[in-house]
Amino acid sequence: MIRINVGCGKTPTKGWRNFDNSPSLRLARYPRLAAIAAKLGFVNERQIEFIRFAREHAIEFGDAARGLPLEAGTVDVIYTSHMLEHLDRADAERFLRAATRLLRPGGSIRIAVPDLKKLVDAYVASGDGDAFMSASYLAEPRPKRLIPRLASVIVGERNHQWMYDGRSLSALLVRVGFVDARILLPGETGIERPGELDLRERERDSLYVEACRV
Repeated sequence: MIRINVGCGKTPTKGWRNFDNSPSLRLARYPRLAAIAAKLGFVNERQIEFIRFAREHAIEFGDAARGLPLEAGTVDVIYTSHMLEHLDRADAERFLRAATRLLRPGGSIRIAVPDLKKLVDAYVASGDGDAFMSASYLAEPRPKRLIPRLASVIVGERNHQWMYDGRSLSALLVRVGFVDARILLPGETGIERPGELDLRERERDSLYVEACRV
């Protein structure tokens, strides 16, 4: 049984194959290059720590927008948490169409993303526009110093590119070819053997949607 966690960051799932597109993962394979990058300021302490973490937990490099190193029709379950919102609309659709090809017939996808409705409800209740924008992560402060600016150009923007509510995410899944898209409560799943998958990951601000491949 092949189950994959795409964009796992520092929360890989035990017993699954875990992928992330952090440039730190490329550096993880070249310790000397990583040390040079750290001295030049291209990577910070947090990224250095992730390099160590990735080595220890066998996290593989995989770019969701450009395709994962897996054969079509071989994957049973795809899970991704707080990754999809970092892709623009075109790349998000490209990833999900690729997911339909990777999954075997009857395979499942589970997606957790920040819940736009929760953000909007909080804004309506508080009227605090600054808090809303800060929580949305739709814009991040631009680096001022040269090295961080160069690193940003190489790595790309890491802020959110789009936001979803349950209806819009379900509609997107159906549009790219999935069926039976359904919004779930934290802890709920239709996956038969989730293993150690965290079904409540970041539940405070998340929504969860699952769907199946025909």
